[in-house]
Amino acid sequence: MITIKEPAKKSMYENVMEQFNKTADIINLNPDIRKILSITNNEIIIHFPVKMDNGKVEVFTGYRVQHNNALGPYKGGLRFHPTMDVDDAKALAMWMTWKTSLAGLPYGGAKGGIQIDPRNYSLSELERITRRFTYALGENIGPELDIPAPDVNTNEQTMAWIADTYMSTKSPSERSNNKHVVTGKPVGSGGLEGRDRATGFGVYLTLKLFFENKKESLSGKKFIVQGFGNVGYWVSYFLEQEGALLLAVQDAHATIINDEGISVHDLYEHSKPRKGSIQGFSSAKEMDPKDFFGLDCDFIIPAALGNQITGANAYDIKAKVIAEGANGPTDNEGERILLENGVTIIPDILCNSGGVIGSYFEWLQNRNGELWPLDEVMAKIEKKLTESYKKVQNTVNTSHVDWRTAAYILAISRIETAYVQRGIFP
Repeated sequence: MITIKEPAKKSMYENVMEQFNKTADIINLNPDIRKILSITNNEIIIHFPVKMDNGKVEVFTGYRVQHNNALGPYKGGLRFHPTMDVDDAKALAMWMTWKTSLAGLPYGGAKGGIQIDPRNYSLSELERITRRFTYALGENIGPELDIPAPDVNTNEQTMAWIADTYMSTKSPSERSNNKHVVTGKPVGSGGLEGRDRATGFGVYLTLKLFFENKKESLSGKKFIVQGFGNVGYWVSYFLEQEGALLLAVQDAHATIINDEGISVHDLYEHSKPRKGSIQGFSSAKEMDPKDFFGLDCDFIIPAALGNQITGANAYDIKAKVIAEGANGPTDNEGERILLENGVTIIPDILCNSGGVIGSYFEWLQNRNGELWPLDEVMAKIEKKLTESYKKVQNTVNTSHVDWRTAAYILAISRIETAYVQRGIFP
């Protein structure tokens, strides 16, 4: 088995703090606000027991880190992964604060999850683990306080279990008013039409807008994707519709390539019954995973875990555009090398923000008791993301900075404005 590892050189938290401090210096951030934003508001660590199918009890560790809520309730995903720890949650929560601010949403940032490999547990065990975690979190989450969503190895079913468990702790008259405690639910349980594809659509849309600005089409462009989960599949789907060619895919099990192009539909149908694994796909050949990022293509979409593009492999990259479908897939050393080599990095807090924008519309839909059709939802997401994209592009052009720095300038400045206008209690 091939494992996509996160190098131990620098943690995601160290990377996000470097990015924050760099931007704070550029915009001369108010020193008091800098102190506030450099730390988290709350870090919740929970150890909870769950009875397994064999009758034995296992104790799990869960996390919820709430970074900042100056602009509104905490918002961010829950991931089930063996590498999950409090430092990862802190980094991801801080990125969510910047992401929701950049998107112009009335949210702050949070992140969390459980340190677990879900492949080692049955569906009934995962349900009990999820429900027990939700119960243990208690009043630390809520529809106007902290609103979780799906992330790595969690999905709409996970969110349905969380919503049901949370609502069951409320009185009968309150239950219907708490459905929006999570987003990313199944459509039949209050979910949003199109939420499944919102993140992947956002990655596709930012690429489309980027090349349109260069007077280029996506048709005929070659791309590679790391990770073929929800984000990797949907961005590939939309790009294929535009005539782009999927050259290679890498996941935790295999790295595959076909110089003539890989059918997104066929690969999805192959991976679906294999718990998402692309291994054994007959219409592509396996290749050395170390050579993946060095493939000759037009753009790369890292849509798996953090710290995948590093100083160790950035020199190999031939693509001129990186579209960050994952959170924090490029470490700071890797980014420095890429920028020196003229590579454009469309940063995660812009590129994959279609998901949280979709979550916002689901939250509004539940809050207002409305139901929106798919075409209306996708139009709303496209409009809001396009507005964010144009603001970042304008900052790139006027401030002569890279795309990540431009996105951070806009995101952090909006939060600074909120603090300056409100003042700091007491």
